[in-house]
Amino acid sequence: MAARFTLGRIVATPGALEALEASGVSPVELLGRHQSGDWGEIPPEDARENERSVKHGFRILSSYPIGEERTWIITEADRSSTCLLLPSEY
Repeated sequence: MAARFTLGRIVATPGALEALEASGVSPVELLGRHQSGDWGEIPPEDARENERSVKHGFRILSSYPIGEERTWIITEADRSSTCLLLPSEY
């Protein structure tokens, strides 16, 4: 899938890295989904907001179930950075 926006500097919290490793999920896979517009499991209103955010340069949030956890990916409005984190680390 084609990239719809830039990710900037990619960072991850220790909790997100641990959850991804424990579940055998590659952060690169999730980043690719996020960047291509597959927002994971979010409410329809958040998906609409993400579409608006891609077009107008606002913050973008994706949410993916990973084993017993959920991993969020947030790309900042200025596209300077993207962070993988657990909701509890927000």
